[in-house]
Amino acid sequence: MSSFFIKKKGSAKTDGNAVGKKRKATDSGKSRGALKKRLNEEISSDSEAEGPPRAKEKAVEDDHLEETAQEKKLRLAKLYLEQLREEEERAAENNSCETDVIAGRLQEEVLEQKGKLKRLVAKDYLPPDVADLRLLRGHKLSVTCLVISPDDKFIFSASKDCSIIKWDVESGRKLHTVPGGRKGTEDRHVGHTAHVLCMAISSDGKYLATGDMNKLIMIWEAATCKHLYKFTGHRDAVSGLSFRKGSHDLYSASHDRSVKVWNVAENAYVETLFGHQDVITGLDSLSRERCVTAGGRDQTVRVWKITEESQLVFHGHQGSIDCIQLINEEHMISGGDDGSLAMWSVNRKKPLCTVKQAHGSYGDTGLEQPCWISSVATLHNSDTVASGSHNSKVQLWRCGEGFRSLLPLFSIPVTGFVNSLKFSNSGNFLVAGVGQEHRLGRWWRIKEAKNGLYIIPLKKQPSEQSTANGD
Repeated sequence: MSSFFIKKKGSAKTDGNAVGKKRKATDSGKSRGALKKRLNEEISSDSEAEGPPRAKEKAVEDDHLEETAQEKKLRLAKLYLEQLREEEERAAENNSCETDVIAGRLQEEVLEQKGKLKRLVAKDYLPPDVADLRLLRGHKLSVTCLVISPDDKFIFSASKDCSIIKWDVESGRKLHTVPGGRKGTEDRHVGHTAHVLCMAISSDGKYLATGDMNKLIMIWEAATCKHLYKFTGHRDAVSGLSFRKGSHDLYSASHDRSVKVWNVAENAYVETLFGHQDVITGLDSLSRERCVTAGGRDQTVRVWKITEESQLVFHGHQGSIDCIQLINEEHMISGGDDGSLAMWSVNRKKPLCTVKQAHGSYGDTGLEQPCWISSVATLHNSDTVASGSHNSKVQLWRCGEGFRSLLPLFSIPVTGFVNSLKFSNSGNFLVAGVGQEHRLGRWWRIKEAKNGLYIIPLKKQPSEQSTANGD
């Protein structure tokens, strides 16, 4: 019995060893299979997609089984770097166009800052059909000033009736009206109670500023036309306003012969600049920390360098200079009651060119007088300029090579005093603020004129490139 049990135990021991060996072999096979599976997964998805022969895969797996831990790390690192390189190449292909656009914009900004960016677009414009002009009526008296929102969707206008109107460009509807108040109601009326002479909108479209004959500057929220606050400090009518591009710095000019600097976002006064010997009639600025002004009957144009606390003085007109606009950071155009348009460079004290009697003359034979230039507008950083007078037309001009000439393009019939002109940022339309009277006085009335805004679409002939693409 004992030997039987010993034999059975021994037999059991022998079977146990066999089973143990079998389990070991199975576990070893499983672990090797798992390793192979893991190694297969480590091979890039591109290799799997290609579907190489199984023999080749087996050879690769056998090679991998032989590699050391260090070799495995190196191989995986190479695979990772290869995948990164392929992803970068794909991303570079997808973003190449976007990169070119960004590079182009940066280059444009550099040229714009230097005053050397010039888009030659004037030659592409065609005279608009008179039937395409739209007249927006809403002001009771002459329109004196207007601005277009940066996105070209809205127009803000103001008038001698002391009101401000926000218009929708596409539909021509009035979106909001800030009515004018009667003289003596300044304490309780929200808005202007005297002729509004000028307005400006910040380049981000957030703030609207308006100035009136009552020495006041009012700040509005452009989106809602909500009144925010008012600036006081000028001692006479506020005749010019401009926001510095890309900021909330506001420049104001006045009949008190001074220029003031404000920070609208902080509701703060900054400083006052003096120099003109007569009332200032117009003001403009771009992105540099400087502004330009027209000095009325002191017959000077001035460039104010704010940070340097200095000014440049320019002479050229023979009468009162009534309007001025910057073409780019280095060039500007002005118009006056001597009927002339003058184009200037900030590097020269005399005009680069002058067009006398730019809008013809009026009056009896032998007593003719040149038609006053009451407004000018520029399509920034281009060769396109517009001017307005009281001779029933708006004139478009092309700036010649080096801004040394002004060549007439075509005229657009508009009856009345063209007191304000503005190009849309896109250059697709021009807006003229028209009235029966000049914005600065009541010397005479053009009774047949209608007080309102003319939206003038600017048609362009197809460029050679677009024509080729169309073919």
